[in-house]
Amino acid sequence: MKNTLFPNINNDEQHSAAQLSQHINTDHNSKAYTHTLTVIGQAITPYLLDGVLNKIKDVFSPTGAAFHHLHQCLGDDVIEVRGTLNSTQLENINPLLGDVSSAFNLDIGLQASRPSLSQPGLLVMDMDSTVIAIECIDEIAKLAGVGEQVAEVTAKAMRGEIAFNDSLTHRVACLEGVPVAHLKKIRDSLPIMPGIQSLLAYLKQHNWKLAIASGGFTFFADHLKARLGLDFAISNTLAVSENLLTGKVEGEIVNSDVKARTVKQLAEKWRIPTSQTVAMGDGANDLVMMAESALGVACHGKPLVNEKADVAIRISSLQSMLYFLDK
Repeated sequence: MKNTLFPNINNDEQHSAAQLSQHINTDHNSKAYTHTLTVIGQAITPYLLDGVLNKIKDVFSPTGAAFHHLHQCLGDDVIEVRGTLNSTQLENINPLLGDVSSAFNLDIGLQASRPSLSQPGLLVMDMDSTVIAIECIDEIAKLAGVGEQVAEVTAKAMRGEIAFNDSLTHRVACLEGVPVAHLKKIRDSLPIMPGIQSLLAYLKQHNWKLAIASGGFTFFADHLKARLGLDFAISNTLAVSENLLTGKVEGEIVNSDVKARTVKQLAEKWRIPTSQTVAMGDGANDLVMMAESALGVACHGKPLVNEKADVAIRISSLQSMLYFLDK
C-alpha cells in the first residue's frame, strides 16, 4: 500500500493505533483546502487511515491531517483530513464513501462546510430507528397480530417506494381496536439508540436547541421529549375511543414536507441561522428536512438515504454526529 500521510512509517508501526498520535498533529497546517474528510472509529491505525485515502485518491487529495477537537473525548478516534476535491459532483462520491466505510468498518464524511459548536444551533431528529431502535407502529402491530402486514408497508415507505401519507393511513387502519395499554408496554421498554445521551448533553452545553420531528406517534415522541429533555416534538396523534385505537390519525399527518417545515419554523422561532441547522434520520421521508438543513445526517439509514445525505453514520453511535461539526 502506498502511504499518503505516513511516508516514513515501517510495517510494524503501521498496524499500531498508538502510532497514529506520533504522526497526526493536534492542529491543522496552513495549507489551502476546500473540503474536510472526517474519519471515525475505534483504534484507528496509520494503515487504516492510509487505506481510506488510497481508495478515494481519485476524488480527494489531502493537504494535511489533525485530530478532531473531540478525538477520544467520547471514546472514539476522530481524524480530520483537509484537502481538495478532484470532482465537482459531491453527491456521486457518497456511494464510494459507503464502500470505503464498509471496507474498513469506519465512519467517513466529506464536507465543504460545517455547522459550528461555537454558535447556537438546531438539531431536528427523526424518532423511529433514529432516536430509538424500533419502528413503534411495527411493535404495536405485532401486539395486534398484524405485524408482518404492517412491517412490510413500513419498510416500503422508508425506502421511498410508496407515499408516506398513504402508507401511514393504511398501517394505522390495521390497528383499529388495539388497547392503549399495548402502547404503554412499548413505551416502557423503548430501546434508546446508543450515543444519544452524549450527543444531546454536549449540544445542550453549547446552547443548541433539540427537537423531534417524527412520522410516528405523540404517545412516544412526547414521552421522549420529556425523558431526554428536548425543546420540541411534533408527531402524529392516534385517535382513541374508550381506551382503544380507532384506526385513524387525528389532524395533519406529519410527513416529509411537515418535517422540513418544522426545521424552518423552529430555526426562525429561535433565531438560528440556516447554516447552524442539522437534520438527522434514517428513512426516505427524512430527506426533505435534510435538504432544508445545512447538514443532513443519515443515521444507520436506508441505502437511498445514505447516498443522498450530506454525511452518514453507518458504524458508530449517534454521538458521532458531533464529529461532523466544527469547533
